[in-house]
Amino acid sequence: MTSSSQRSPRQLLPEVEVERSRSTELGYEPSTEVGLVRCLEHGFPTPLARWHCHEEYELHLIVATSGQAFVGDWIGAFEPGHLVLCGPKLPHNWISLDMPAEGVPQRDLVIQFLHDPIFEAAQRIPELQEAVRMLERARYGIEFFGMSASAEAHWHRVKDARGLKRFSLFCDFLADMAMCTDYRLLSGMQTDGDHGIEAINDVVTRITNEPAKDISAADIAAELGMNPGRFGRLFRRATGHSFLGYVNEVRINKACLLLMQSDRYVTSICYEVGFNNVSNFNRRFLEIKGVTPTEFRRQSQLRFEGAGSLEN
Repeated sequence: MTSSSQRSPRQLLPEVEVERSRSTELGYEPSTEVGLVRCLEHGFPTPLARWHCHEEYELHLIVATSGQAFVGDWIGAFEPGHLVLCGPKLPHNWISLDMPAEGVPQRDLVIQFLHDPIFEAAQRIPELQEAVRMLERARYGIEFFGMSASAEAHWHRVKDARGLKRFSLFCDFLADMAMCTDYRLLSGMQTDGDHGIEAINDVVTRITNEPAKDISAADIAAELGMNPGRFGRLFRRATGHSFLGYVNEVRINKACLLLMQSDRYVTSICYEVGFNNVSNFNRRFLEIKGVTPTEFRRQSQLRFEGAGSLEN
C-alpha cells in the first residue's frame, strides 16, 4: 500500500482551459470556422469532463445520463434536460453516475462565447442590454427550468449555421434565456461584477476580502453616517440579504473554498472564516449549503473524477 508521504499531491484548484487545448479530436469546432460563438458536443466519459474553468461563458445542456453537477461551490443532481449557463472563470464539472459500461456517445451540448464583444456592443446596441442583465447573473451560474426542448432546438440551429446567420440564431437563443423567469442562481463563488449601490459597495468588498473580521451592522452604519434602519434597508436592497445573513453567506462560501482546496481540519477552517464555535458553524453551513462541512468536502472530491461513484 502506498503511504501518505508517497502519494502525489491532489489537484485541488480547477484546471484553466486554454485555446491550444481545444483539439477538434475532442469535439471542438475548428478555430478557423468559428467567430464569437463556438459549439461543442461530447459523450461520457471524456477528457473534457474535469474540474475546470475558462475565460468564456459556457452553456451546458445535458441530454443523456444523470449524476452530480459541480458549479462553483454548488453541488447538486442533474438529469437529461439540465440547462446551466456558467460565467467566465466559474469552475464546473458534470459527473455521470448511471452510465452504461460502454459509455454514451452524446451527453452534453455546449455553446461557448466571450464576454467583451457582447458587453462592448451593448454600449451601442441597446437591445443587447436584455442579454447583458442575464449574463451578469451568470457569474454565479444560472440553472434554467422548462427550457430543455427549446434549448436543444436552438443549439442545433446555431450548430448548423455559420457567419452572420449563426450570430443571429445565437441572439435568438440569448433572448429566450433572458426572458426566462423560471431559474435559480447556483453558486456563492461570485466571479465578477459588483452590487450596484455605491454607498454599500465598499462594505461588501470589505466583507468579501476579510470575512473573518468582527464587524457589526451598527458600527458600519455609524461609519457611513446612517441610522441602522436605513443601512439595513440599503444593504438588503444591494445584496438581497440582511447584514448578518450576508456575512454568514460570505464566511460559508470562504469555508467551501478551503474545504475544496485544502485538507485542513474543519475546526481550523471554522475559526479562520470568522465563526467562534464549531456547532454554530456546522449549523449555518447546513442551512446555507444543505450538507455538513464534512459531507461537502466528501462530495466535492468527485469533481475531479471522470466517472464512477462517491467513495463509501
